[in-house]
Amino acid sequence: MLSSDILTNFRGRSSQIKVYPLVFNEINYLFKNDDEALDHYINYGGLPEVYLNQTIEEKKYLTNQFEEIYLKDIKERYNIQKEITILETLLKFVSLAIGCFTNPTKLQNRFKSEMKTDISSNTIANYLSYFENSFILSHIEKYDVKGNKHFSSINKYYFTDIGLRNACINYRQIESNHIIENIIYNELVKRNYSVYVGSVEYQTNSENKRTTKQLEVDFVIQKASKKYYIQFAMNVYTKQKKEQEINSLLRIKDNFKKILIVYDDIEPRYDENGILYIGLKQFLLDENIIDI
Repeated sequence: MLSSDILTNFRGRSSQIKVYPLVFNEINYLFKNDDEALDHYINYGGLPEVYLNQTIEEKKYLTNQFEEIYLKDIKERYNIQKEITILETLLKFVSLAIGCFTNPTKLQNRFKSEMKTDISSNTIANYLSYFENSFILSHIEKYDVKGNKHFSSINKYYFTDIGLRNACINYRQIESNHIIENIIYNELVKRNYSVYVGSVEYQTNSENKRTTKQLEVDFVIQKASKKYYIQFAMNVYTKQKKEQEINSLLRIKDNFKKILIVYDDIEPRYDENGILYIGLKQFLLDENIIDI
């Protein structure tokens, strides 16, 4: 049942309880070690049947779920017949750009340039809403940190289950950096945070010319009175890489906690700027670690 159907069919007689795919700390005990568990999770996500049925072929199962359950349900529910290829191509476009800003107009232009197909931005917006109502995709808005403003004109899209994302593109591009960003997002949502993409403006002066530039914070999260700024990096092995990853955090002048999650296992620590460094698996296994 789609999210919109719940409100329509049970109006006044229901409350919604969202049930998410399994997160990492719900499956890691099934493996010899956390590294093996994370590698499996990056590839196959958290749909319960992947872990309940030990004889299952993960790729075959997820591809079947994606094609025969999710996509077929959307096509039938919204009576999509002539534009099936466009629907499927749109989802592939999004799956190959998880963690990147986009909107219906950008996607419309991509159809024109790559597919030589004219499709209205309104149709694309409708299709994106179908994917969200079907619990395939979720979007987050851009948030101006200094101006405390939200922008809905451009968003980032993430998959509610990374295994379905990989099935969508037939397991061709398993890029750990963007996939892990998606996994972190899903973890934050399940922990009941409101999640946004942060934008930090700053000024530069060059040759007597003042220029406004923007830096990105992967996640700005809020729950009640608490707010955190979170960056993810595969590594910060060099001084240059470290400076690049924390640049946006250093330009935020409020007193809310700033966190850098790195892929490697590290001892949680604060640097001289008050930024908390924690390892990815530590973050995924302990929801309280960001408050140490």
